[in-house]
Amino acid sequence: MKKKYSPIKSVLGEIFPLHRTLASNDMERAFEIIGSYLPAPAKYTIETYAPGTQVWTWRVPEKYVVQEAYLETESAHGAGRSERILDFNDNPLHLVSYSLPVDIVLSWDELEPHLHFSEKRPAAIPWEFRYYERDWGFCLAKEQFDRLPRDKNYHAVIRSEFVTDAKQGFRVASAVVRPMGDVSKDVGEFLVLSHLCHPMQANDDASGVAVEVEVARRLAENPLPAGSMNVRFWFGPETIGTVAWLAHNEDLIPNLRGGMFIDSVGNQNSLALQRTRQHTHLLDRISCHVMKKHFGEFRQGEFAQVAPNDERVINGPGVNVPCVSLSRFPYPEYHTSDDNLDIIHEELLVETADIAEEIIRIYSSNYTPKRTFRGPVFLSGYGLWVDWRENWALNRAIEKIMMRFEGQHTIFDIAEQVGLDYWTVRDYVEKFRAKGFVNPLPILFEGEIA
Repeated sequence: MKKKYSPIKSVLGEIFPLHRTLASNDMERAFEIIGSYLPAPAKYTIETYAPGTQVWTWRVPEKYVVQEAYLETESAHGAGRSERILDFNDNPLHLVSYSLPVDIVLSWDELEPHLHFSEKRPAAIPWEFRYYERDWGFCLAKEQFDRLPRDKNYHAVIRSEFVTDAKQGFRVASAVVRPMGDVSKDVGEFLVLSHLCHPMQANDDASGVAVEVEVARRLAENPLPAGSMNVRFWFGPETIGTVAWLAHNEDLIPNLRGGMFIDSVGNQNSLALQRTRQHTHLLDRISCHVMKKHFGEFRQGEFAQVAPNDERVINGPGVNVPCVSLSRFPYPEYHTSDDNLDIIHEELLVETADIAEEIIRIYSSNYTPKRTFRGPVFLSGYGLWVDWRENWALNRAIEKIMMRFEGQHTIFDIAEQVGLDYWTVRDYVEKFRAKGFVNPLPILFEGEIA
């Protein structure tokens, strides 16, 4: 049953406490929660891939199931009363993600290499993982680590399982929101991504998921104009998720026209734009335009230099579809238990959604007008004349706009060149299109097909 739309922070609050790792029972629960918040018209699909499957140079990881995990003291001879030091059931961050199963008694010297803490945030539990270099370990606050007795033995118990059953495999999800009217396959899709695999982390990146859901809701309620791109919203584990998804859906790559990654956007820091690998792409220019419109001066950085994430797959070797990212990285609570709901500011999530939505609306509705007429158009004869008393700026720009219908300039280019708002120019060009005086040429695929 679909939930009624609630404030943007609600979906974040539901998925935050879950043990979300590459593949887990709570990861599956998170996908269900996201689906319950997405608008009904969005075609939400969850895909499952068999563990061990080769996906380009990677392999699909196993599902990770934890029955219990704890650390307790034990007397040197196994007698006496034990004390529970930490427990996975109290906080999943206590367990290093993808830890191997153990049931062993160790001295302090044997145990210490398996304990992890944060020097920078001594009261917080860090998040550690061993996805591909298998080991085991526990995480705790530095303050608790310092208090542990060095003269005792410790009993470490991790009852974990690496499930290889294909039906319980590795999952990703996506939802497609369509524009008004029929969709031309030549127009393609815009891809929006955030990752879901960080247990008990609110900002990284449950905040990005919440913003994605909000933007999807807005585009479903107020669809893009007819002839615009589809917008696909993607959710899954970081890096290996997009690798596995693209490896299983290579036919979708030529349909991708651009992308946006949204990560760590609820904390109190300025919003930063990370540019595409191409750096001066149309998507960069539109993103800079929107950021400048909202903030004036704004923070920006080169590709994969602000908060490197899945754009390295989408905009990386063999795919190279232009992809920007929005984030408020860095922040001091990163990868610790301090990354919780207390540091999330709902107004900053909404601000991010506003920016993301505007970039997506402009880029996805943009096209290149190509004239079908000769000579200056008889404007008043076709209802295309603009009364200078009603819109002086547009009246003075008409000739400049028509001169750019040669199939070389997108609507956004034209708007920049004549100094007018994008939507003002687009609405006017659409009147020429309705009369058959221009044909819309779509934004071309600029990635790579291996």
